[in-house]
Amino acid sequence: MLNSIFLQSFRSYSKSEFKFGSGLTFIVGPNTSGKTNLIEAIFLLSTGKSFRAENYTQMISFGKDLARVKGMVGDIDLEVVITNEQKKYLVNGVSKRRADFAGHLPAVLFSPLDLDVIVDSPGLRRDFLDFVLEQVDREYRLSVVAYSKALRQRNALLETTQETGVRNEKQFEYWDQILIENGQVITQKRGEFIEFVNASSKDIFDFVMFYDKSIISTERLLQYREAEVSSGVTLVGPHRDDFSVSMFNPSTSSGQAATHDIKFFGSRGQQRLTILQLKLLQLAFIEKNLGERPILLLDDIFSELDEEHIKLVLELMQGQQTIITTTHKEFVPKKLLDKADMIELKSK
Repeated sequence: MLNSIFLQSFRSYSKSEFKFGSGLTFIVGPNTSGKTNLIEAIFLLSTGKSFRAENYTQMISFGKDLARVKGMVGDIDLEVVITNEQKKYLVNGVSKRRADFAGHLPAVLFSPLDLDVIVDSPGLRRDFLDFVLEQVDREYRLSVVAYSKALRQRNALLETTQETGVRNEKQFEYWDQILIENGQVITQKRGEFIEFVNASSKDIFDFVMFYDKSIISTERLLQYREAEVSSGVTLVGPHRDDFSVSMFNPSTSSGQAATHDIKFFGSRGQQRLTILQLKLLQLAFIEKNLGERPILLLDDIFSELDEEHIKLVLELMQGQQTIITTTHKEFVPKKLLDKADMIELKSK
């Protein structure tokens, strides 16, 4: 449970502190009041990453050199310090790698930006898989770090080979082995999550996920050897993974496909319900693996969902700490307001 959070020079906050109860908290305020910035800060404490910043320095307030986000999770003190050069992670004041920082505050976020997971680039879908798995699996976190470093080094070798025409086989052999070992861990665990999703019942919207995995092995690297030198980048491995989500065709007959890709054939409403269902399955997956329910972060769901599905979400959120942003109190059912904590923000 998140007890409190302190923000310094983070986005629109110069210096602010907020406290949270164990149940439901509403963050109410007009647009530009900093609601999503506060949700982003909580998510940063959870994963060590932002769900919206392309560059981590974007989280530093304009004109400042340093941003700080500090939270109390039970009796654990989590802190992220961001400068123009780096992010620093601390647990109870001790510096940690992100792989050992993430996971102390498991969280599931539902945001208007999540619709992009369905309709946008494969990179966003890989990020989604990482956000899920990094919260429950330290081996996965370590494999992602090792794989990313090896990929950068191998791509640099490919660029050098492209420029000089000379290939250093011993160096390639070293980084290839690291890529293969860690890439296979990433592929296996991503596949296990997708199998969990497909095997789970879906009360909001039924769909099936198809994992388009890019297998990495000695044989595949050899197969793409010449093409990689020409392009200067590694062409196989989980950094090229993707997945698609398809809804079922209720009137399948001979010659018709049984499923249709929601990205291309689903309405915006169906895409939104797919993401909501996927997020609730993410919550169930985290609970299954950790034995506890994660904090639920719902950013502006009252503008994204119809009344029926808002009611369903509010019924499902029993049993874990939940933080919801909204622009108006009037959007919130009165029976919830009576038993919820309230944080009211003003325009900045």
